[in-house]
Amino acid sequence: MTAIDIDKILDEARVLGCSDLHFTNQIAPVVRLNGALRKLSSYDIMDEETIMDVAEKIIPDEMKKRLYAHLDCDFSYVTKRGYRHRVNVFRQREHAAIAIRLLRNDIPTLEDLLLPPILADFAMRPRGLVLVTGPTGSGKSTTLAAMLDYANLNKSSHIITVEDPIEYVHEHKRCMVNQREIGPDVPDFASALRSALREDPDIILVGEMRDLETVTAAITAAETGHLVLSTLHTTSAADTINRIIDVYPEYQQTQIRTQLANVLVGVMSQTLIPKADGKGRIAALEILHVTDACSAMIRDNKVHLIQSAIQTGKQFGMMCLDQELARMTRQGVIHEADALDRCQDKLEFYRYLNSGE
Repeated sequence: MTAIDIDKILDEARVLGCSDLHFTNQIAPVVRLNGALRKLSSYDIMDEETIMDVAEKIIPDEMKKRLYAHLDCDFSYVTKRGYRHRVNVFRQREHAAIAIRLLRNDIPTLEDLLLPPILADFAMRPRGLVLVTGPTGSGKSTTLAAMLDYANLNKSSHIITVEDPIEYVHEHKRCMVNQREIGPDVPDFASALRSALREDPDIILVGEMRDLETVTAAITAAETGHLVLSTLHTTSAADTINRIIDVYPEYQQTQIRTQLANVLVGVMSQTLIPKADGKGRIAALEILHVTDACSAMIRDNKVHLIQSAIQTGKQFGMMCLDQELARMTRQGVIHEADALDRCQDKLEFYRYLNSGE
């Protein structure tokens, strides 16, 4: 079987506009284009030897021990042309597989991403916790990068990021930026956050709040006067709040509700939907701006009321996902079937669609 030229196939995928490239045993390379998978039929079916040859060429030496010890590893890869990629090498059915996310070299602005002005407001806050949530591949990292770049352009601060791996490289603009990668720079998120508090930061970006220790460290950082930006794999603001609280044992949940009510600034949940014209995907958003009333709901264990607050909170910059989906459907931006697949409540979606709200 002919060896794969990894830079060449990545360039081809980038020209096509793909977001991801996959190598797995007994199938030709597969790309994700506009959210859908398709085979690259011009390439042969992959086998173990070919996949491992690709892995050996791109995996950093310090990650090889991790791969053999844990059977998977994450790292970044830069092609000869300077394009960045996030790579995961893993095992499946005793064979190697590789998943590669193609990253933009430029950092898009909030305006480029058609994101609302409230996110710029979140990025300029002096302290607190801001969360961007959504399923895998929904653009969370890109949104965070755009928010961080807005802060970098508009205020003088020390930014520390902790990522696994680093996806977007931020230059020193008005801010000083230090970016730490799990593995080469620091062992894990929790220890990186603890160290960050001794490094005089103003803004801390945490790639993902994966466990209790990281959640606790992020909330502590927000409580001690820092702006903390992070992500979770949740699909709504209410789910996000409940997920954080549920990480803790029951006897600690009252305390964490109070802490979260005091530090949470906003939650933006997003999902990417294919455009009706077939030209890429567009983000549909739910935005919670934590007002005093919302803080009280969190503190008093009335998170079930958050959705109603979002629906009536337009004057505070809040956005309701079902309302946004209905608007985009009416305007012909997305298909109704795709909106229905992603809406939270079909009855609410149709109410918004028919009322024109």
